[in-house]
Amino acid sequence: MRLIVTGGAGFIGSATVREAIARGHHVLNIDVLTYAGDLTRLADISAHPRYAFEKADIADGSKIASLVSDFTPDAILHLAAESHVDRSIDGPGSFVRTNVLGTYALLDATSRYWSKLDARRQSAFRFIQVSTDEVYGSLGAEGHFVENTPYAPSSPYSASKAAGDHFARAWFRTYDFPVIITNCSNNYGPYQHPEKFTPTVICNALAGTPVPIYGRGVNRRDWIFVGDHVTGLFVALARGRPGETYNFGGRSELSNLELARAVCRLVDVRRQRADGRSCSWWIGPVTTCATRWIRRRRKPSWAGTRVRVWMTAWARRWIGICRIPSGWERKERDWRASVFVARAEVRLLDEMEGVDNGRRNRQPAFPCHPGHE
Repeated sequence: MRLIVTGGAGFIGSATVREAIARGHHVLNIDVLTYAGDLTRLADISAHPRYAFEKADIADGSKIASLVSDFTPDAILHLAAESHVDRSIDGPGSFVRTNVLGTYALLDATSRYWSKLDARRQSAFRFIQVSTDEVYGSLGAEGHFVENTPYAPSSPYSASKAAGDHFARAWFRTYDFPVIITNCSNNYGPYQHPEKFTPTVICNALAGTPVPIYGRGVNRRDWIFVGDHVTGLFVALARGRPGETYNFGGRSELSNLELARAVCRLVDVRRQRADGRSCSWWIGPVTTCATRWIRRRRKPSWAGTRVRVWMTAWARRWIGICRIPSGWERKERDWRASVFVARAEVRLLDEMEGVDNGRRNRQPAFPCHPGHE
């Protein structure tokens, strides 16, 4: 199968590209390489004969049309997106350009290509719009989102993704273009960008610096291993019906505070502090962005606002649900957030004080486990 993967140098996109190559597909990776895109995630397959990379902006309609026409894909997996909530608040324009205008340009170019295919190839073709569960709004104290949950985006990021979903759904209803939409909960796993919540908690806990929590940390989120998400995408590609929406989740709902507690407990198991305290001692509040949090923690009031926290039943539940090999590996020091966290331990293969060259150069494994809803 010939696949175009947009955003294939990103966290989830690179996992998708690696899995596609492992499954025997031919892949064209289209990525503009913003701050969140890094081709070192794909170093292991960069020279593979079935893999090709093209640096391009998906909002550039003529360029995308040319790439699609030349590559003649059997399916599109559209993962290219701006995806950081805080960045969307500070600068929503780039989110509109990529997530809305970029999705439109890709739909337009691909549907024109699709319309010229013969009936057999048209019937087999798929366009997978990879979206987020944040389009549904905030998760309540209990339960989870389902495919018919009404959209209620609450940030420029989620609003832009919702708009892209609406365009994709409109292309199916208006042009019979074979679109499938997938909405996934929060991913974690190797090669995740350090700005994301889980890597931030892990890195700060390892470094012995304050662990930032927004507000009271009560916002609830569901978590899924990135390999499980990618497995779900290929199931949707192979068995999904055009026009349908499929939700993927780990059924591991935690508040941000509960997750931070769990990670700190796991780090404590492997690295005891000299003063005997748990790293969870440094879990504390943060305002709307990291820079404001840094300013806040320098104030005398910081000491009075830090929170002493302990392991909870929810944290234990999260640990139990992480059904992946214990430990974590990385090949480069820059990937301080390339982690596996599971089975109540964190294997620090690259200690903060230095790197063992033998471990550093070892090839990481990227297993997938069926765990999507």
